[in-house]
Amino acid sequence: MAAHIRRRLRKGATTTAVAAAVVAALTASQAPAATLAEGAAGGGDPKAAGEDTASAGDDGAATGNSPYYTDLPPLVTPDKPRSSSELPMTGGTEAGIPASILAAYKQAERTVATTDPNCRLPWQLLAAIGKVESGQARGGRVDANGTASPRILGPALNGRGFALIKDTDGGAYDGDAVHDRAVGPMQFIPSTWASWGQDANGDGRKDPNNIYDAALAAGRYLCANDRDLALAADLDSAVLSYNRSTEYLRTVRSWFSYYQRGTHEIPDGTGTLPTAPSTPSPNRGPSTNPGPSRTPSPKPSPHKPGGKPSPGASKPGGDGSTSPKPKPPTPKPPIPKPPTPKPTPPSETFGSLENAGTGPLRATAGQAFDERVSVRARNALGAPLAKVPVTFAVTGNTGTLFTGGGKTVTVTTGADGTATAPALQAGEQAGEFTVTAVAGIGRPRTLTYAATVTARQADAIARTGDKALVAAPGEKFADVVTVKATYEAAAAAGVAVTATMVKDPLGLVDNDRGPYFKDEDDTPVRTLTTLTTDAEGVLRLPEIFADDTEGTYLLRLTTEGGASVVIELTIQAPEETAPEEAAPEETAPEESAPEETAPGKTETPEA
Repeated sequence: MAAHIRRRLRKGATTTAVAAAVVAALTASQAPAATLAEGAAGGGDPKAAGEDTASAGDDGAATGNSPYYTDLPPLVTPDKPRSSSELPMTGGTEAGIPASILAAYKQAERTVATTDPNCRLPWQLLAAIGKVESGQARGGRVDANGTASPRILGPALNGRGFALIKDTDGGAYDGDAVHDRAVGPMQFIPSTWASWGQDANGDGRKDPNNIYDAALAAGRYLCANDRDLALAADLDSAVLSYNRSTEYLRTVRSWFSYYQRGTHEIPDGTGTLPTAPSTPSPNRGPSTNPGPSRTPSPKPSPHKPGGKPSPGASKPGGDGSTSPKPKPPTPKPPIPKPPTPKPTPPSETFGSLENAGTGPLRATAGQAFDERVSVRARNALGAPLAKVPVTFAVTGNTGTLFTGGGKTVTVTTGADGTATAPALQAGEQAGEFTVTAVAGIGRPRTLTYAATVTARQADAIARTGDKALVAAPGEKFADVVTVKATYEAAAAAGVAVTATMVKDPLGLVDNDRGPYFKDEDDTPVRTLTTLTTDAEGVLRLPEIFADDTEGTYLLRLTTEGGASVVIELTIQAPEETAPEEAAPEETAPEESAPEETAPGKTETPEA
C-alpha cells in the first residue's frame, strides 16, 4: 500500500507540495542526463515521455529527444551519505545500482578525469541519466562483458508522437532501415553514436549496447564544448543537449541529487524495473538555460481601479481643496547588467575526431607502408571542421618513422575536415607499434591505430656451389657452405635464415649426431637461428664440424617467408692406400782384399 501511495505521489509530482519540495531541493544540484529506453524484452513503452519536443526533430540532442522514464526517486532517502568508493552491498533494490552498471559509471568518471579534468564529471550524473534512460540497463540485465541482452531499443522516431529522424545507419545499430531509434543503456541515436561512440572495455568494438562503451560516450558528450559540470549553467546545458526538455532536466536532477546522498551496489539482474513511463506536459520552446524565472511586476496603472476620476481632479484646486498634489515617485535608474558573452557557434566548435578510412597498417621491414593514417575533425553539430591541427605520433621499437625521418608530425585539417599523415617507413625490427592522432585544446580527442612491421622475406634460396661437402670423422668441413636468397627473383637482403641438421628432407626430425656447429662457448649445436642474408642476399654459414659417426647427413636451411633448401654433408674416413713393395737391393761386387806381402819383400811393379 505504501509503495502504491508513493507511486501516486510521484506521478503527481508537478502538482503536489511534497514533490514540489523535493524538486526545489534538487535544483541546487548539478548533473547532466540521458534518454528513455524501450527494451526489446519489455523494458520500455512507446507511450513514453518527451512528446513536448517531438515536433522539433532531434535538434542536436544525443537521444533525438526520445522518450524517457519519469519515475522520481523514493521519498525515503538513504540513511547516510557514503563515498563513491565504499558503497555497501546492502539496502533495497530501488536505491541500489547493479554492479556492472555502477562499475561502468565509475570507470567513465575516472577516464574523463584523466583526459578532461576541467569537466569535473561525477559518476552520479551518469547514474541519473542511466536511470532515466534505461532503468539502469533494465535492472542490470547485462552479460559478463556489460552488454545488454537483449539489446535496448527506443521506439521508431517516425514523427508520430516522437521526433522524425530517418535512418542514418542502415539499421546497423538499431535494426531499423527506415527510421532511427535510440539504442542501448544510454539511448544514443545512431547518428550521435557515429561521432561519440567509444570502446571503453577494450574489445575493439564501439557498441552502444555495452554499458562501459555507452557510459564513457555519454560522459564525453556531456563534457563537450569545454563544459565544467560543477557550474550549474554548464550542467543544465549538458543535460539539455542530451534531451531538450526542461521536465527531463528536472527528472535527471532529482535522481542525480538522490544518488549523491548515498546509494549502494546490488547484484546484476536484481535491479527494479521502472514503471510504465508517463508523458510530461508539453514544453514549448525550452530555454537553453532553464531555472527559476522571474515574472515581471505589472506596471502601475495611471488611474485608481473602479469608476472615472472626478471632473475637477485633473486641475489644481478645481475642487476648492488646498491640499497639494502628491509628486510622482522618482524612478530609480536600472542597474546595468554585464554583457553576456556570446557563445562560440557550434559550427566553429571542435566536437569530435574520427577515423577517415584508414585501412590496416602493415609493411615489411625496411619498406614503405602502402596505407596512410587519416582522420576527420567534426564540429559540435557533426559537420566537417577545417583548420584543426592534428598531431600524429609513432610509438614503438620497430624503428618506423614518418617520411622525412620524424616520429611526430602535425597536419591541419582541410575543407573536408580531414588530415592525412605522411607515409610511414618501416624500420628493420619486426613487431607491432602504434600511431596516435591527437587534436583539440583543453579537452583533446585521441585516436590510436595499431600497426605491424613484418620481417623481410624470401621466396627462394639455393646453394651457390655444387662441390661435394665431405669431412673426416673428428675434423671440420674444409669448404664453406654458401647460399643465396631471393624474393621475386631479386636479391633478398636482411632475410632471417634458420639452419638445422635433420634426418629427413622435410626437416620433420632433428638430428642429434653427425655434423654440427659451435656456439660462442665452443659447445656443439645443430640449429642456428641468428643467421641473416647480406645486402646481396648471400649467406655464408659458420664452420661445420664432424663427429666420429660416419654417414651422409642433411642440412636444411629455411628463410622467413618459407623458402628452403636441403644440403648433403658426408662424414667419411679417407681411403687407406696399400704400401708399395720395396725393390730388391743390388749387391755390390766384393772387392778382393789386397794380398799381404811377406815381411822384407818388396813388390815390384810390373813393367
